[in-house]
Amino acid sequence: MLVVAAAKTAGALANRLHQPSVFGEILAGLILGPTVLDVLAWPVFLPPPGAPGAPLLDLVRDLAQVGVLLLMFVAGLETDVAMMRHVGKVAFWSAFGGVVVPLVVGTAVALAFGLPLYWQAVFIGAMLTATSVTISAQTLLEIGALRSREGSTILAAAVIDDVMGIIVLSLVVAFARASTAGIDWRVLATVTLRVSIYFTIAILARRWLTAALRWASSLGVSQAVLSAAVVLMFAYAWGAEYIGGVAAITGAYVAGVLIAQTEFKTIIDAGIHPLTYSIFVPLFFISIGLQANARELGARAAFTIALIGVAIVAKAVGCASLAWLSGFSPAPAIRVGVGMIPRGEVELIIAGYALASGIIGRDIFSAAVVMVLVTTIVAPPLVRLAFPRHAFVLGTVDETLIGPPDVRDPRRHQAQASRHSPHSR
Repeated sequence: MLVVAAAKTAGALANRLHQPSVFGEILAGLILGPTVLDVLAWPVFLPPPGAPGAPLLDLVRDLAQVGVLLLMFVAGLETDVAMMRHVGKVAFWSAFGGVVVPLVVGTAVALAFGLPLYWQAVFIGAMLTATSVTISAQTLLEIGALRSREGSTILAAAVIDDVMGIIVLSLVVAFARASTAGIDWRVLATVTLRVSIYFTIAILARRWLTAALRWASSLGVSQAVLSAAVVLMFAYAWGAEYIGGVAAITGAYVAGVLIAQTEFKTIIDAGIHPLTYSIFVPLFFISIGLQANARELGARAAFTIALIGVAIVAKAVGCASLAWLSGFSPAPAIRVGVGMIPRGEVELIIAGYALASGIIGRDIFSAAVVMVLVTTIVAPPLVRLAFPRHAFVLGTVDETLIGPPDVRDPRRHQAQASRHSPHSR
């Protein structure tokens, strides 16, 4: 009760300050956690001496893991495969640069601070790959640049960026599980075979996945299709762990992408969001703050500062340089790079997985949480600085970057149109 109420209240306050709700939820977790109050260690929240039961934090962690799977499932549902086929080379290569450069530079910086390459340094590099574009999109909308050429490229590149981030995470997890010392050819062959088998089965099973949803729709009971979708999501997550040797969140994401191609997407979409965002996802974000301890950053202060610097500079340089090489002039390329700076859900999921697996310690985890919060704070002013308000006209869209109207999300298109309509003001 306390955790969910705190998460929702903090999220609402963050929105009032023009920040994403996730910022407030993580910050609330930091305040309630060992960084400030450590409320879950208070006697009132502990089981009585001798009584069965685990501390409340363990329960929050278990529910948060369900929230992670649901969050990645929703991300899969919202991945517009048709749009990705039409985004053009600029969005793709911007995303590619925004993944490779932070991965390499982040790994190198971790090595410079004495962390072992296998697997702490590699996981730190992986944490810096994906973009959370929510705050950039909100800021671009406010200044009228969301549907500009650069804004459209940022939105498309962020989708591709997340997919690439999931692929990087999957490979790193698979190699880390297969070998703790490094990578040899036998490990490489085994990992490649397991991953290939899993994805082959997952894609070929799409026919039975659709059949299962149709069967559920014929049962005539309440929310049968949604229940079947959640069961299939857990099945794909289990298969990712035990067949592919990759993270369960990869399976949840794949299930979402495949189910989004069926005729049941709208029904599942309408039901999964209340289930996910009412309890489970707020619990996940606030649990991030509950598990972090900023007091432990004293010895890691220099590393935390370096991590923040790499997160901002490497992402901006990687995206901007590849956008420039793909045909953008310098100024628009810089705008794309700046718009890709914010971090969020995927970084926290990777950090949480590495912490739970014992790959990184709580000090590195806390540094990652601070990095996400800082990139979220600095993104809006940097975006406003890079995008002059007078340079854009609402409603101008480069169709070659985001695809023709029939391949866009119609709900998003209608919502944007209504926001820009004179009757909505």
